[in-house]
Parts: sequence; structure tokens; C-alpha cells
Amino acid sequence: MNALTLIFTSLCVFAIGYRFYGLFIARRVMALNDDRPTPAVTLADGHDYVKTDKYVLFGHHFAAIAAAGPLLGPVLAAQFGFLPGALWIIIGAVVAGAVHDSIVLFASIRHKGKSLSAIAGAEIGNVAGKVASIAILFILILTLAGLSIAVVNAMFASPWGTFTVFCTIPIAMVMGIYMHNISPATSRGRASSACCSYSCQYWPAPTWRQTPPWPPCSPFPRKRSPHHPHLRLFCSVLPVWFLLVPRDYLSTYLKIGTIVLLALGIVAVHPQLQMPAITQFAGGGGPVIPGAVFPFIFITIACGALSGFHAIIGTGTTPKMIARERDVLFVGYGAMLTEGFVAIMALIAACTLVPADYFAINSAPKAFEALGMTTVNLPELAREVGEQVQGRPGGAVSLAVGMATSSPPSPS
Repeated sequence: MNALTLIFTSLCVFAIGYRFYGLFIARRVMALNDDRPTPAVTLADGHDYVKTDKYVLFGHHFAAIAAAGPLLGPVLAAQFGFLPGALWIIIGAVVAGAVHDSIVLFASIRHKGKSLSAIAGAEIGNVAGKVASIAILFILILTLAGLSIAVVNAMFASPWGTFTVFCTIPIAMVMGIYMHNISPATSRGRASSACCSYSCQYWPAPTWRQTPPWPPCSPFPRKRSPHHPHLRLFCSVLPVWFLLVPRDYLSTYLKIGTIVLLALGIVAVHPQLQMPAITQFAGGGGPVIPGAVFPFIFITIACGALSGFHAIIGTGTTPKMIARERDVLFVGYGAMLTEGFVAIMALIAACTLVPADYFAINSAPKAFEALGMTTVNLPELAREVGEQVQGRPGGAVSLAVGMATSSPPSPS
């Protein structure tokens, strides 16, 4: 199957879903009304409740719900073939995920921007609210732990990735000051991020393996990565307009920009999907995911199709910043569909890899040896990028490799 067909199908379904089903939910189910002031207006405090432009808020909300989930999940689910993941993402995002996100965001706005546990306590009872608080705490711990593993596996001993991510923090702070007090700063932020992405190739390579202590320009080793909790602490105590929102907004440009460039590249090259529609691991026993396609496809691809974790985001910072109720459709429903397209692109990137290369990246060395496969393009690619790409499970590395290497169209 040609990758361009999958892109065209997903874009058409998402556009039709937003235009008809999304509007139906907004008008007939939620009955959005701009005459009703939002918490960002009635409870404005300049710290958490801040009226925000819908496009900036879209960037913040999208970056918060998307994170690494819609990129890594589809890559790992490619083990089952491209068909199960594609069907679940396209159908699930339109009729389930986007509706879920919109309804949750709408409910929080009507409850003065309160969290999910507070809404449960108000509508069901105090016991339900306390149980929801405990459940949300454990969900956050599980989610952050899982995503941190993927991030650390992708960034350890990688100056390129670490330098780019770190540079977005001071850039976002400057953008926040400009956007809040002076003028829009989108173009300046994008230009600064582009410069950082280019200049990071000149950052010294890590030497922590040979001679600790490590030089200040090197990223932390895999088992000593304290910057993740520190960043979360800063984002939670600083005003939302200073770091959290501008950094998410900036990250959205990086993520969507990369996906758009990948889509344009696929339009130009229109590669064939190397992974079959259904692989021999659909029944279970795969080296990446040991379970069968049902129900593990729904567990592996949550963000990008339907994720209950989004309820925490939809009742977190976003409802405190939305300027009018009708923006719920654009921010809630639209961001989820955008995440669905990101998931489709991640699935395509993984499925354009030669299966042997895909499994070599996402499997432990012993598990890959048991498959009896031989890599095709991996050694050459590792030499070109100057980093080890084999035996890097988690999905992030195979996503990058898949985006960088697309198979040429087969002759007809």
C-alpha cells in the first residue's frame, strides 16, 4: 500500500468529522454559548486564569495532550501491521477521542475550571471525588514514569536532542513576556528554535562513559536525568503565561512543523509501506508487544485515538484560559483530530521501514537475534547520524529513523 493513500484518507475523514460531527456535538449536545462568560473572564487572576488567544491555547492544549503518546504508541503498534493501527486511529479520533476531549473541557468550563476530581465530587459525591483524586494521582505517576522512560531512552548520550529541548525553555520565557506584556512573539520564537535545532550539531559529544564527572555541555546519563521533575516543578509554580503556555505553543510548532514536512516528503516521494497490513505477530508473541492485537492495539495506541488521560488536561490549565465557549470546538475537538493525524504520520514513518530494521531498533538484542532477521539500512544510517540506533526500544528512535529514510516508490 502506498503511504499517500493513508494520508489522503485520514485527512478527508478528519475534515468531514470536524465539519459535521464536531459541529453537531458543539451545537446540539454541548449547546456552546458565547454569551456565557468563561472562568478566564470571571475569575481572571493573571496567574492561572488568563484569557488566551484560541490559537495560542490550541498550541498549549495540543502539546499537553499529545506529548510523546501519539508518536510512540503507533510506532510500537506497527508490530501488528499498519491496518489495525490506522483503523483505530482514524475511527477512534473522530467518534471517541475528540468527543471525549471536548465534553470534558466543556464540563470543566461550566464548573469554573475545576479539576476532574472536583467535578466528580460536585456531581456525584465527596466519596467519588476523593476516589477520583487518588486514581488521578496514580494515573499521573504511571503516565509520567512511562513517558520518561521513552524520553530518556531517546535523549541519553544525544547532544542533538537534549540541546534542542533545553533551549526551548529560555526561548519560551522570553516569548511569554513578549506575548503577555508587549506584542506577539511567534515569529521570533520559531526563528530561535530553528537556530537551536541547527546549532546543536556543534554541541560537544558526551564523554560521561569514559571520564566522569561529566563536562557541563554534555547531557545527563540515562540513570541520572533530574531535569524532568525540575521542569515540571517550574511549570507548576510559575504563571501559565510565563513558561507553560509559550513553551507548549512553541513545541507545537516544532511537532506540527515536523509532521507537515514529513507529509510533504511523502507526497513528493510517495513511498510504499514495507510493513504488511497484518503481521504474524497479530496473534501475540511479538518482540515489541507480547500480547495479541486485540486488545493491545487499544492499549498501545491511546493518545491519537482515545485517551482518558486527556481528561486531566481538559480539566487542568486549558479551561482556565479559554476566552469563549465556542472555542471548545477548535481547541478540544480540533486538537484531538490534529493529534490523530500526528499518530497516522508516526505509524507511516514506522511502517516505511524495512521490517528487519524496525524490529532491530525496537527489540532487545537477544529478542532480535531470535527472530532470525538481518538488518538492511541500519548500519549505514547509524554511521551517517553518528549515533547508535539499534536496540533503542520505546519508539522514539525508530520514529526518527523512519522519518529520515523513506523507501522510493516501486516501479510500475
